[in-house]
Amino acid sequence: MGLFGKSERPESGGLEALAPLSKDRIKAALERAGWSYTVDSDGDVGGGWEYGSFYFFVNGKMDELLCVRGFWRGRLDGDDYARALEVCNIWNADKLWPKTYVGRDDEGMVRINTEHNVDYEHGLTDEQLMQHLLCVINTSMAFFEHVNEQFPEAWERFRPEG
Repeated sequence: MGLFGKSERPESGGLEALAPLSKDRIKAALERAGWSYTVDSDGDVGGGWEYGSFYFFVNGKMDELLCVRGFWRGRLDGDDYARALEVCNIWNADKLWPKTYVGRDDEGMVRINTEHNVDYEHGLTDEQLMQHLLCVINTSMAFFEHVNEQFPEAWERFRPEG
């Protein structure tokens, strides 16, 4: 009987039993929070916030992995790649989450992203799911706000009107 043995399941105690992760539970949590979302043609759940957009994925052999990816609204010229990478690396060294990284889109523009993953092999409560979503959205938005400050010209070009 090992500490991390696969055969051991957490006991459900308290008011709410552990239930499997699902896209329907993610959508219900987003609705409870009052957040708007869409479902694309692939069935992926996504939503937009002031500084970025997020997708909520359910992955794994048993749909046990929750992956939330955030995409900063801004885009940077290729010359800003090294500076964007440095901004992400400093954040990753100083903060526990979200993981931040830099990529390029199909047009060669620099994109700055966040990601947070949690394994819910044994299920989770609605409160745990809500806490995870609040954590990843709030910490990603804090990072994107930091990126806005580092690249104010880009943010001015891509910020939503209103």
